[in-house]
Amino acid sequence: MYIYHELLQKSVDGKLRKGATNEVASSNSVPLRTVQRIWKRAKESETRDVSHRKTKNCGRKRISIDENQIRELPFSQRTNIRSLAFALKTNPTSVFRLIKSGAIRRNSNAIKPLLKEENKISRLEFCLSMLEGTPHDPMFKSMHNIIHIDEKWFYMTKKSEKYYLLPDEDEPYRTCKSKNFIAKVMFLVAQTRPRFDSEENETFSGKIGVFPFVTHEPAIRSSINRVAGTMVTKAITTVNRDVVRSFLIDKVLPAIREKWPRDEFESTIFIQQDNARTHINHDDPLFREAATKDGFDIRLMCQPANSPDLNILDLGFFSAIQSLQYKEAPKTIDELISAVVKSFENFPSIKSNRIFVSLQLCMIEIMKEKGSNKYKIPHVNKERLERVGQLPIQIKCDPILVQEVKNYLNME
Repeated sequence: MYIYHELLQKSVDGKLRKGATNEVASSNSVPLRTVQRIWKRAKESETRDVSHRKTKNCGRKRISIDENQIRELPFSQRTNIRSLAFALKTNPTSVFRLIKSGAIRRNSNAIKPLLKEENKISRLEFCLSMLEGTPHDPMFKSMHNIIHIDEKWFYMTKKSEKYYLLPDEDEPYRTCKSKNFIAKVMFLVAQTRPRFDSEENETFSGKIGVFPFVTHEPAIRSSINRVAGTMVTKAITTVNRDVVRSFLIDKVLPAIREKWPRDEFESTIFIQQDNARTHINHDDPLFREAATKDGFDIRLMCQPANSPDLNILDLGFFSAIQSLQYKEAPKTIDELISAVVKSFENFPSIKSNRIFVSLQLCMIEIMKEKGSNKYKIPHVNKERLERVGQLPIQIKCDPILVQEVKNYLNME
């Protein structure tokens, strides 16, 4: 177009003066034939379109894949790019380009617990029990008086790890006696919702404690690491109901009495646990006796069976502190315990608060799916809402949805 407009300036009544094409070709460093072709196409075109005609005709021909062809393939043949390309009778590069363009998306699929009909009903009843407010404006409880507890194995290292190295660096050399028996320790974690004042300053972290299931025994024999009689830390490999009871009474309850906010001293505190066989009943007499000491009213409650998505520890807290723990690279049981405790203490309370918001959003999705766990965790950009001071403590629930759930439970 620039060449064409320059030629127009050198023309009179649609005719170029002598030598005009040579001057334009020389000033723009293009062949004379190119300038002549542009002028000829402009005179032949009614719209004076002199753009090139290579847009639709140049380059290699794109390989088109029918979407229905992909839909008909079983998921077992779509686990990686190479197997999908083989099933489509094309090359892996073409499949990769489709992924890059967004025509095909990757999906990380995790196995979820199998839910029976009674499990779905109990999940719905649990979600309804977490609501408060008027029937026309229901909202979820703040959950400030609920302590979530659960157990988790923390491993010394992972079987497979990824590192980023310089070209001249040697690959890390990691060894162990058996990949199936990597050293591990089970921890009991207790976490409640953190508190913040009107200026978003933390007043209570919500971290009750992280308690390793270990024993300290004197070493029977001498080794290169220690002499006989030295106290060594050993993981408790068998955790039964008596062990859990003792940890609750001797470790969790004293930690609650020590750390619980004094202005909430008279409120009832609930400890939410799952339905593992090793957990004690909510009316365990030894626990009830210890839970009412010093004027506290601490009670046990159970979340619905097969519902890790209703516990903030399984919902995101465990994976977060485990990723922090792997950065420490511990070599001994004591170092592993120290790494887990450090990760627990360093985890930002502000992120713990977001997990409680996610829990309330998950409850809404559970109610929409009539108790099923076939849903995606909704994303509401909590970090942005938090930054502008609009992250709610209590998520509101649609009253129509609540009524639909109640009608559904009455029908069942």
